[in-house]
Amino acid sequence: MATYVILSRISPRAFSDPAEFKEIAAAVSAKIKSDCPKVKWKDSYAVTGRFDVVDIVESEDLKQVERAAMIIRAYGRSSTETLVATPWKEFLSML
Repeated sequence: MATYVILSRISPRAFSDPAEFKEIAAAVSAKIKSDCPKVKWKDSYAVTGRFDVVDIVESEDLKQVERAAMIIRAYGRSSTETLVATPWKEFLSML
């Protein structure tokens, strides 16, 4: 199963009250669970810097990962960047 990192930057216009973000996050999560059943969420992190959220997911279906990223963009009012992640030991063994 491939691992992907989805980096998200939330639009400044996504919400006016930070408490609203919980509702947005719940809506995004529910939509991804219903529309992308082959995407397994491993973890999510709030981060500082260029991005606001880092999500770690696994899937055998790249198209479903792409769909999940588009749901984050549409429902979460965010920009995203998706990266394929190779476990370090696996990467080293390929060299």
